[in-house]
Amino acid sequence: MFARRQFIAGAGALGLMGALIVSRAASDEAAGGVTAADKEKWALSEKEWRARLTPDQFRVLRKEGTERPFTSPLNDEKRAGVYACAGCGLELFTSDQKFDSGTGWPSFFDVIPGRIETKTDFKLVYPRTEYHCARCGGHQGHVFKDGPAPTGLRYCNNGVALSFRPTAGVADEAAAEDAAS
Repeated sequence: MFARRQFIAGAGALGLMGALIVSRAASDEAAGGVTAADKEKWALSEKEWRARLTPDQFRVLRKEGTERPFTSPLNDEKRAGVYACAGCGLELFTSDQKFDSGTGWPSFFDVIPGRIETKTDFKLVYPRTEYHCARCGGHQGHVFKDGPAPTGLRYCNNGVALSFRPTAGVADEAAAEDAAS
């Protein structure tokens, strides 16, 4: 009798956990998260990734490399727009989330919800939090707890792992200025 009660209680708890997981997945999708179908679409072979990316992008995005500091033009990018994964184009950050950390890498104090996944990295012996694009799994960088308010976080991103898309109107203004000069 006791075993049957434990089984029923356990099954009920599992059902509740399952419902919470499904609810969380639905809320992540509603908040701009990535679906399983999205991830499956971007499960490319190494050969397909090499054909799609530059050698530097492949080393960083697919082999979890790091670019040298102060080498990315995105570090100095000041225009309004969005920063997307260079591998699959998923928008990860907005220009409103960017700040100058002085580290030599594009840095952000927050991300667009549901767009990254994290894991613990021990490559430098001590644990660090590494983050990846939630859709294609491309390595972006590491997150540290030394950023500005309101989050106190610094998402330290490899510039080569990002593409930048200016906000509509900003690109048009720049083109008009170029045409006038």
